[in-house]
Amino acid sequence: MTTNRLSLEIQKHLTTIPQHISTKGISHSPNNTCGSIPDNRAASYPPSILIVKQTSQLKDRCNSLPTDGLSGILMKLRKIEIPGKDHVESYLRNQYRRNFRLNSIRNMLIAIASFLALVQQDGKGCLEEITRADLGAFIEHMQDRGLKASTVRTRLESLKAFIRYQVEKGVVSSDVLVKRMIIKVPDSLPKAMEMEDEAKLLSVIDDIRNRAMILLLLRTGMRIGELLNTKVCDVNLVERKIEIWEAQKNRVGRVVYFSDDARDALKAWYQKRDPQKPFIFYGMGRDRLTYAGARVMFCQYLQKANLSHKGYTLHCLRHTNASSLLNAGIPLECLKELLGHRSVELTRRYARLTNRTREKEYFKAMGKIERGEIDGYYKLDLELQEILEKKELLCQNSKKLYEQS
Repeated sequence: MTTNRLSLEIQKHLTTIPQHISTKGISHSPNNTCGSIPDNRAASYPPSILIVKQTSQLKDRCNSLPTDGLSGILMKLRKIEIPGKDHVESYLRNQYRRNFRLNSIRNMLIAIASFLALVQQDGKGCLEEITRADLGAFIEHMQDRGLKASTVRTRLESLKAFIRYQVEKGVVSSDVLVKRMIIKVPDSLPKAMEMEDEAKLLSVIDDIRNRAMILLLLRTGMRIGELLNTKVCDVNLVERKIEIWEAQKNRVGRVVYFSDDARDALKAWYQKRDPQKPFIFYGMGRDRLTYAGARVMFCQYLQKANLSHKGYTLHCLRHTNASSLLNAGIPLECLKELLGHRSVELTRRYARLTNRTREKEYFKAMGKIERGEIDGYYKLDLELQEILEKKELLCQNSKKLYEQS
């Protein structure tokens, strides 16, 4: 078993590790990126077990960030035993000054710390020892854990940005990034909810707050994070619109609109909700409902409607909104603005899902095939062939003229 790959057998032993075991193994000083020898307690256990335990707890640690911004993230960093913590802190501070979101910086820390923990497991105690092979081992490690290709690509991009920063500082060799590492991500279709399933879901929602939330997600196409961050002052019931000042994902502001049934549900919730709360949706003892709370609520309704096996998520409601609008004939450019996409190419994915013209043309042609109405086999369009030959000849002559000039 190599040190670069973490076997399933090691992962099974994680649950048997006593909670009192220390994972401290490196001492850090401002002027030294290399660590000292691990202490006796940590050294008595296999390094693979210690490092998987450490990295598996990293995300939970980072998810409970204090409310004091960057200092809270750096506090979590100081509690993690990895090499080169001073360089990591310098990088995170630089990203903060560049106005990256705190959530993005938190995800950067997860990717970087997981990588450095794996490097430490391989016996390397400072950033100067990092090689290109360590990047490959990190990719394999994430794949072995069963992470999605999109997650692997996102973490790899975060890590490459960190290493690029260290290359510019002269800490890491430029050979580490001499060739591109690309993770192929499947170009899958967005998963939208079927009309029958949508009706089933709405039929089982009896809570006033939850019905308003689900209907707004279905009718506006908002991301769940955007809706949870929406304040009462952002909603215009008369004009049936919500102003999103800064989108959660790409920081693009936009205006979305909602239907009459969503407005009625929202009015019913307004009559019941606490007017002192700034956010539209809040939880018990909180000013704002959390994503975890919204997700649990949604899963309970899916189970109640016998839709749990369909694999629907809260984000599927956004896909359902986009697909429904396209089926109703809304232009792609208009849908792009409503969804807050930077590029129309992102919106075009929904056209692949809902292209009625392509569907009609296919069944029209297939009907001719089934009725035996096609005239022989494929024939070359002579007129089209002549046009293509003229175009090719023109390109060749243009090239010759350019070379002679």
